[in-house]
Amino acid sequence: MNYLSLENVTKTYGEKVLFQNISLQISKGQKVALVAQNGSGKTTLLRVIAGQEAPEGEAAKVMAYRDVRIGYLDQEPDFFEGHTVLEAVLDSDNDIIQAIRRYEHAMLFPGQAENMQKAITEMDDLKAWDFEARIQEILTKLEIHDLDKLVSTLSGGQKKRLALAKLIIEEPDFLILDEPTNHLDLDMIEWLEEYLQQPNLTLLMVTHDRYFLERVCDLILELDNGQLYKYTGNYSEFLYKKATRHDTENAELEKSKKLFNKELEWVKRQPKARSTKAKSRVDAFEGLKEKVSGKQENKEVQIDIKGQRMGKKILEAHNISKSFDDKKIVESFSYKFRKKERVGIVGPNGVGKTTFLKMLTQELRPDGGKVVIGDNTVFGYYTQDGIQLKEDKRVIDVVQDIAEYIPLEKGQKLTAPQLLERFLFSRKQQQVYVSKLSGGERRRLHLLCILMQNPNFLILDEPTNDLDILTLNVLEDFLMEFPGCVIIVTHDRYFMDKIVEHLFVFEGEGHIRDFNGVYSDYREIQKEREREQRREERAEQQKGREQQQAQEQKSSGLSQEERKELKRLEKQILQLEERRQKITEQFNSTSLSPEKITELSKELAALKDEVEEKEMRWMELAELA
Repeated sequence: MNYLSLENVTKTYGEKVLFQNISLQISKGQKVALVAQNGSGKTTLLRVIAGQEAPEGEAAKVMAYRDVRIGYLDQEPDFFEGHTVLEAVLDSDNDIIQAIRRYEHAMLFPGQAENMQKAITEMDDLKAWDFEARIQEILTKLEIHDLDKLVSTLSGGQKKRLALAKLIIEEPDFLILDEPTNHLDLDMIEWLEEYLQQPNLTLLMVTHDRYFLERVCDLILELDNGQLYKYTGNYSEFLYKKATRHDTENAELEKSKKLFNKELEWVKRQPKARSTKAKSRVDAFEGLKEKVSGKQENKEVQIDIKGQRMGKKILEAHNISKSFDDKKIVESFSYKFRKKERVGIVGPNGVGKTTFLKMLTQELRPDGGKVVIGDNTVFGYYTQDGIQLKEDKRVIDVVQDIAEYIPLEKGQKLTAPQLLERFLFSRKQQQVYVSKLSGGERRRLHLLCILMQNPNFLILDEPTNDLDILTLNVLEDFLMEFPGCVIIVTHDRYFMDKIVEHLFVFEGEGHIRDFNGVYSDYREIQKEREREQRREERAEQQKGREQQQAQEQKSSGLSQEERKELKRLEKQILQLEERRQKITEQFNSTSLSPEKITELSKELAALKDEVEEKEMRWMELAELA
C-alpha cells in the first residue's frame, strides 16, 4: 500500500533552490532515511511532507493515503506552555489515552475518592490497563518523571523527549522524525532503535546516526544539489551505491567536457548571422555548458591544523570529588593523561559528565582533591551550548575576530577565508550573516573556531549533534590523526567506536570506571551481564515455584498431576453445565419437532450422567486436598 506520494515538489529559500521537481513514493512498512549536507533542505522537505509547509509550483503534489495517521517529530517541538507534562504527553483525541489521562490525574491528586473510582471504572470499561502499562514503560525509558511539572520549566532536550514520547504513545501509522536521537542518552537511543525496527512501522527520518542507518533503514534518500537520489538498502549499501554513482557521473562529466570543448571551438567560428540549423546547435551548446559548469566534484572538509607541543605533564586528576546537595557526581577519582590519548565518556543524562569536564578544565572547583594542568596544555573546549555568536555578524568576521590565520604542518599558514572554504563555507557564504545559518552550519562554525585556537587537548561535549555525515567522516579522520589528547562525550555510538581507545563509564553515586575498549565492547559485556542476571533471576523464581509446589503438595496430600486433574474437572463441569442449560432453554420453544425433542432428551440424559461422574471424581480429590 502506498502511504505517501510526492510529485514535482520544489522549494526555494530566497535565491537558493533547496530542491526542484522531486518525486517520491513511500509504501507501508518501509523504513526510509533522508541524508544530506547541512543547509541542503532536509528539515524543509520533512515539513513539506508532514504538511507543515506548502510546496511551490503549480504541478506540485503531496498526497498521503486517506486513512493513514501521520505523526511528525519536529526538531523544536511546540507545546502549550501552561500544560503540565502529563497534560502535554496525553494530549490526544484517542478515547483510551483520554481515560488514562484522567486516571493519572486522579493518581497525582488522590484527595477525591469519587474521581478515582470513576477513572478506574472507565479504565475497566475500555480495557485500558495494558495500554497504561505501555505508556508508563515509554515514559520511564525516556526518563519523563515529574508529570505535574509545567512544560514551560523544561529544557529543550526535555521537550524533545516529551514530544517523542507523545508521538510513540499515539501509535501513528507513519512516523516522520527529524533528528530523533538528539538529546537522548545511549540507553534511550538503543531502546528507540529496537522500537523502530518493528516490521509494522512505516518510517521517514532525518538522522546522522549511522547505526540507525545500518540497522533500521531499508531505503536511503540523499538530497544533493537540489535533486533526490534513492538507494535501496542500509548504510553499507548506500556507501557502495553512492560511490558507484559518482564514478559513473565523473565518467559522463569527462565525456561532456570533451564535447563541450569541441562545441566551444565551433561556436567561436560562427558568424553573427546564424542559420536556423546553426541556432539549434548553439542552443544545444548552451545546455551542455550548463551541464558541465553545474556539475561539481564532491567537497570535503580538510582539517590539517598543527597542534601545539605538549609537555611531560599533560593533565592529572588527584582524588577529586564533587557533589551537589546529596547527589554525588564524582567520588575519589584519580587519573593521569598520556600523549595522544583518546577517551570516551558514557553515562545516562544528568549523571554529571559535563560537570566532570568543567572540573578537568578548572572552570569548576572540586569539593576535594585537585586537578593539575601541564604548562604547555592548551584546551580546545567544544561545549553542548556552542559559542554565543552575534546574529548580525558575517561568518568571515566571526573567524577573523579569533585569528587572521592559523599555522599548518611544515611551517605553512592558512588564512581565515581559506579555512572557511575547507569547512564548506564558500566565499559567497562567508558573507552570510550568522542569523541565516542552519543548526549544522552553526556547529561547523563553532568547531572551526575551537580549532583556530590551535589546541593540543580537545574536549568535545556532544560535537556530533546536527553535523552531516560528510563532516562527521572528516572530523573522525582528523581526530584519529590529531597529535594531542581527546576527550569525547557523545551519543553517536558509531563516532565513539571509531575514535576512542577506552571509556570513563559513569555508573552513578560518583563512581567512574575505566573500561579498556570501545563502546560496542562495553555494551556487549554489559548486555551479557544483564542476560546472566536475568538467567539467575529466572532460576531463582523457578526454584521458588518448585518449593511452593512441593509445600502445597505436602500440605494438600495431592500430587502435582492430581492438582492438575482437579483444575481440569472444575473447567469441564462448568462447560457441561453450560451445555445442559442451553438444551433446557431449547425445550421452551414451541416449534420443536418430535424427532428434535427425542434427540435433545437423549443428549440431556448423557450430559447428566457425565456431570455426576465428574462431580464424584472431583469430590474424591477435594476430600484428599
